[in-house]
Amino acid sequence: MATRKHLNLDAFKKKLSENRSEIVDLEESAEANQTSVELDQTKIGRLSRMDALQVHAMEEETERRREAEIHRIDAALKRMEEGDYGYCTRCGDQIPLKRLEFDPSTPLCIDCARI
Repeated sequence: MATRKHLNLDAFKKKLSENRSEIVDLEESAEANQTSVELDQTKIGRLSRMDALQVHAMEEETERRREAEIHRIDAALKRMEEGDYGYCTRCGDQIPLKRLEFDPSTPLCIDCARI
């Protein structure tokens, strides 16, 4: 597919790269602050341990979401290199410019995203 002429790929590439860097920085910061969960009930109370387990589970989910977003960004950058950026990966139609401006890593047009 040919790249759309009115699409400013440099601006989208810059925004994607900035978003990726921000996520990587957040991930590194979170890793540095991550603590292990103490399971010994003689040292901490049951409610404190449950709270720590919940916080740990939320940290793991946040990390999973960051990794997924990095994967979406990398896929969008790859589509740029291949000349397929701005087109739906499911149906091949053009993704509206407003949608790309809102989320430059989106791989789907609005109709396919609803499915």
